[in-house]
Amino acid sequence: MSHDHHDERPALTPGQIDAALNPPPGRNGGDLVVETLQGLGATTVFGLPGQHALGMFDALRRSSLGYVGLRVENNAGFAADAYGRITGEVAPLLLSTGPGALTSLAALQEAAAASAPVLAVSSQVPTAGLGGGRHGYLHELRDQQASFRDIVKSVHPVRTASQIPSAITAAWESALTAPHGPVWIEIPQDVLTAETTLPVVTAMDATPRELHARPELIAVAAHLLSNAARPAIIAGGGVVRSDAAGKLRALAEKVGAPVVTTYGGKGAFPWEHPLSLRSWLEDRHTTDFLEDADVLLVVGSGLGELSSNYHTFAPRGRVVQIEADAGKLEANHPALGIHADARDALSDLLEAVTPREDPAAAERVAAVLDRVRDRIDAQGLALEQHLLAEIRSALPDTSPSFWDMTILAYWAWCAFDARHPNTMHSAQGSGGLGYAFPAAIGAAAADRTKPVLAVSGDGGAMYSVAELATARQYDLPVTWLIVDDGGYGILREYMTDAFGETTGTELSRPDFVALAEAFGVPAVRTSPETLADDLAKSFARPGPSVVVLPALLRMFAPTHL
Repeated sequence: MSHDHHDERPALTPGQIDAALNPPPGRNGGDLVVETLQGLGATTVFGLPGQHALGMFDALRRSSLGYVGLRVENNAGFAADAYGRITGEVAPLLLSTGPGALTSLAALQEAAAASAPVLAVSSQVPTAGLGGGRHGYLHELRDQQASFRDIVKSVHPVRTASQIPSAITAAWESALTAPHGPVWIEIPQDVLTAETTLPVVTAMDATPRELHARPELIAVAAHLLSNAARPAIIAGGGVVRSDAAGKLRALAEKVGAPVVTTYGGKGAFPWEHPLSLRSWLEDRHTTDFLEDADVLLVVGSGLGELSSNYHTFAPRGRVVQIEADAGKLEANHPALGIHADARDALSDLLEAVTPREDPAAAERVAAVLDRVRDRIDAQGLALEQHLLAEIRSALPDTSPSFWDMTILAYWAWCAFDARHPNTMHSAQGSGGLGYAFPAAIGAAAADRTKPVLAVSGDGGAMYSVAELATARQYDLPVTWLIVDDGGYGILREYMTDAFGETTGTELSRPDFVALAEAFGVPAVRTSPETLADDLAKSFARPGPSVVVLPALLRMFAPTHL
């Protein structure tokens, strides 16, 4: 088969040819890494140096890339995760071999669960130590890649300097192909430090593959929605990741379908919209309503544990599931499975459906929300609802918030109004502790023009206290609200409910105000009455600050048991 058509590539000018033939001296493999990242459009990298990775860090000096160095690799991963979520762009994460790399694993698991495009570039032992032999190199692992293969989207080993640009470009494309996710590159120490005479890497092309819905499936889905008596929509994180909130709203209004957002999909649909069932997924009234739908459209969600009221959800109608991760299609419920990016598929559906009128839909939504409110109000949990209202009133509408695995966050998943898409984030994808504060640092590095909120319990806060130094060093506008209840509060509740007593949940902890001040970060001890005022003052102040709230919070009663 003959090919007489080629991509039209611009010819190099004489000056560019001369530059390619005479590259600047003193460059190494690390320069090829940072030049490729710059050529692909990166502006900020996260990480933590280590002996084998020093070639990359040395090369940063010769680049225009901004560097944000955190104090623990896992926290650097959380910061990169948040940067990727907030910007929708690839977040490079530079790591060292062995312990440095492995310490990032929990953060990469969260990035995978939340579809955050993190590009981890790790060093490796020198080339002579590869192949699984026991050579006794510092940081040596028998198979470093194996530790990451179960977590990341793709693994890209490099063994020579000339492979670096192509490996990073392939990884970049993988990270940004729907569903977004973390990717892994590893480069031996000697390849990073060896001088190179290769030309400077210029613009690279890493256009992600588009994931279009099959037209015959869209036709069936459109027919089902257009002719449904009681349609409903569950909007997941895929709607937020693909920037599809506008398409979702237009479709819901066109077919008169009430919308529930999952915890990962917070902000995907306007909270106060007449068709908004909000996010009360852990409530049987919501579950009953969704089960009663004759056509249920699930967009960008795998209907996992939290999105299915702990797998008690049993839909009776037809389910249509749009999901970019093929492995999640019909993983929990039989459905018309459409493998596609949420934005693309919603756009197709919007064109294909015929409008339907349902004046009673908004009344049914209001009735469900009333029943949910009555159930919560009967439990004597005014403090928890008051705290969320105080945070909402103080936090600017467009400011991002990051929530750790803590009781107030579990409330926020259901009850907090994220007024814009892609502004509320938590670690509920994989459920690890310590996410909120380093993630807020990553978001602030992406956009310094607006204050960022992090919310942790005292247990989760102890995972991240080292990053107070980072927030201070880079003078980032992060306000850290620490709810201090003297232990792992949610585990205290779980153990008390299950076993009648607790083990390992009660914690000694520092004076968080004094600790923050030791880092040069202003801090205040607040109360439920003064919380909104203290937060507002923190948001208005440049740089980082800490607000400590001593409070013993309770969870609302579950409905899945």
